[in-house]
Amino acid sequence: MRVGYNPYKDQKNGESEYIHQIVIPVYIPNHEGYFQDSLAILKLCLKSLFTTIHKKTFISIVNNGSDKIVSDYLDTLLKQNKIHELIHTENIGKLNAILKGLAGNNIELVTISDSDVMFLPNWQSETVKVFSHIPNAGVVGIVPQFKMYESYCGNVLFDNFCSRKLKFIQVKNKYDLMRFYDSIGWDRSYNQDYLEFNLGLKINSDLNVLIGSGHFVATYKRDIFEEIPSYFNYKMGGESEGYLDRIPLEKDYWRLTTEDNYAYHMGNVLEDWMFGEMNHMEIKVVGFQHDFLKKNELNKVSYFVKNRLFIKFISIKWTVKLFLKWKKIPYSMIKKY
Repeated sequence: MRVGYNPYKDQKNGESEYIHQIVIPVYIPNHEGYFQDSLAILKLCLKSLFTTIHKKTFISIVNNGSDKIVSDYLDTLLKQNKIHELIHTENIGKLNAILKGLAGNNIELVTISDSDVMFLPNWQSETVKVFSHIPNAGVVGIVPQFKMYESYCGNVLFDNFCSRKLKFIQVKNKYDLMRFYDSIGWDRSYNQDYLEFNLGLKINSDLNVLIGSGHFVATYKRDIFEEIPSYFNYKMGGESEGYLDRIPLEKDYWRLTTEDNYAYHMGNVLEDWMFGEMNHMEIKVVGFQHDFLKKNELNKVSYFVKNRLFIKFISIKWTVKLFLKWKKIPYSMIKKY
């Protein structure tokens, strides 16, 4: 039987002291073959994270069916208060694991990251700088990649199509751009012009951003996830693949990336350079900002025009060439870019 009245009934949750959440799903089922170095890489990932974040950062780890060794390691981090939330589950798929990390929290910014990312100093402050200067930003990546503007960027291209701020700008960090593609197994036979120019926005004399974003590590405004699906049927790929790319467009948020590189993709093979980077990484005091613009859902007509109709128009072969020329890419690159 129940006696008395629960004193916490009908009591509202207080406002969180945290302003930035990190969600990292972890899947290391064994330590053989593909996963041989995965635990060591996870440890480097988390060590780099602890070193580069401010004190108002809330870390959520979702253990997505990892073995006991990994589970015990994560339990230890929780007991040491190095992470704030640990969710253990069977392997329910990467996106479902991410959704578990999002549920039950209402922190303004949320970074969703793979467990093989090495965070570099200033990644958090540079991310916040983009949100601060560009109210329409909804997703901010920290690893530049080739031609990101070709995927899920109809709205930002539409909104800035006639603006002089939208132009091809010189790649700021060619070496790290090459390193990213080395890390995912590409040889260097790709178009070398991609290492020279990327489409971006010149916001002011101190800030350029790139159009588009990858999704192995990126920061989202939390209001993008106001309505979270309960379940996706795929462990990876399938309908889950584009969810994180599509959902910001529903609120007309732009997908952007920092001009410089602020993280490395380590992959699944441990290499000497990783320890070198970690050993030279210094703990820095990171400032923090919050209270960014929140947007309402875009009406269906505007969504269709920006993200369907307009994209079809600028994807026509002759319009692509005109666009490249208009946005100041060198003439010699237009044919093959």
